[in-house]
Amino acid sequence: MPQIEQWAIFEQAFAGPTEGNPFVDVTLTARFSYKHRVVETDGFYDGNGTYRIRCMPDTPGEWTYITQSNVTALDSLTGSFTCTAPAATNHGPVGVHKTYHFAYADSTPYIQFGTTCYVWNHQGAAREQQTLATLKTAPFNKLRMCVFPKDYVYNQHEPEFYPFVGEPLTDWDFTRFDPAYFQHLEKLIGALRDLNIEADIILFHPYDRWGFSQMDAAADDRYLRYVVARLAPFRNVWWSMANEFDVMRAKTEADWDRFFRIVQESDPYQHLRSVHNCYTWYDHNKPWVTHASVQAYDVEHTDQWRERYRKPIVIDECRYEGNVPSMWGNITAQDMTRLFWEGTLRGGYVGHGETYLHPDDVLWWSHGGELHGASPARIAFLREIVGDLPLADYTPIASTAIIEPWHDYACLRRADDHFLVYFGRQQPGQAQFKLPESHAYRVTLIDTWAMTHTTLPDTYAGSFTLDLPGQPYIACSIEKI
Repeated sequence: MPQIEQWAIFEQAFAGPTEGNPFVDVTLTARFSYKHRVVETDGFYDGNGTYRIRCMPDTPGEWTYITQSNVTALDSLTGSFTCTAPAATNHGPVGVHKTYHFAYADSTPYIQFGTTCYVWNHQGAAREQQTLATLKTAPFNKLRMCVFPKDYVYNQHEPEFYPFVGEPLTDWDFTRFDPAYFQHLEKLIGALRDLNIEADIILFHPYDRWGFSQMDAAADDRYLRYVVARLAPFRNVWWSMANEFDVMRAKTEADWDRFFRIVQESDPYQHLRSVHNCYTWYDHNKPWVTHASVQAYDVEHTDQWRERYRKPIVIDECRYEGNVPSMWGNITAQDMTRLFWEGTLRGGYVGHGETYLHPDDVLWWSHGGELHGASPARIAFLREIVGDLPLADYTPIASTAIIEPWHDYACLRRADDHFLVYFGRQQPGQAQFKLPESHAYRVTLIDTWAMTHTTLPDTYAGSFTLDLPGQPYIACSIEKI
């Protein structure tokens, strides 16, 4: 009997018909069972007369399956496998935890530090391997990436594969997928999984010269169901309905609602779901949205967004460190680092991107490759600090609760035990604190740019004046002794 690790992928292939159009003529589903636990999945056609069913088992023990199909050769096929305990690095899929946060299925906290490489999967094998090598030592544990190729500034070449059968650039048969395209995509999602990196799969986007953003409703829906059938068994998948959904003028709000529902209904594992905006935000209060995926530069409002939606806030795009002419891609490394600290200490999660000009137009934000900026090391420093905390036990508070006079510094609090304050661009030489007199506190000054900790020799309680370096990008940790 085959043995499959918990939250890994069991797959079974079957031979079936090739005549007609198997993508639309043949239906294949499977019921996977463990005792009373039943997981219903959609199978898919993988070309050359091969049909596949997949399952991500979530409980150790013996599982069985039976297929259902409108084709006799694929109907009522049975089998079994044993689900074994997960490896030490396999914590399962990520879900929402304590309203505003995330955790893996085994309850291990997941603190999102994302980056964007929109079409790294369309750059050829050498660049893809270079990207994976970079990610291996980078601080990022989520990668935003598109299914479809991208047509935009610095993105003008043709991809190696296309998702549909047809003649480039616009003569496609949207009823026939090209399995090689999706096999390649799966290979890279699996490579990210092996690096413990979540793959935030962007299902649609407007930057398109091939017609993929202009498909009719039947083609959209068929595409979504096919992608979910193939990719949902990967434990590291998140679903993003679109990048900048509101720029896709051919789609209506009802279309986006329908896309969410199709993904929700088709995904037996209920991976995280959201949608990314440009100008107008989708209503993240809708029940099929698990977290807010935000494009915004004003991360100072993160705590307000938390309360508006009562869901995790992920600022997936807050502009990019780089030097391209466009304003969205030329902030400094200092500002990118600042945005991470501001967003994190206001109760959210922030995403990175990098857009430095390159003689061959190889920009990390879209192509992957190598990182050239100075912010990733500082982001890693922040990740080390908050990664040691039970971050879900911390609440963003107004800094006026502990600092006089009025200020608006980013501040996290865990009861009266621990406070984290970030002074951002401001550079006070002193701060007047007001903490409980019943506790003694130790203060550590953190230079978020130089990446240093300085624990002060004195202890503090009640109201006190704290001398600060008088320079920007300073934080302090105040911890009860």
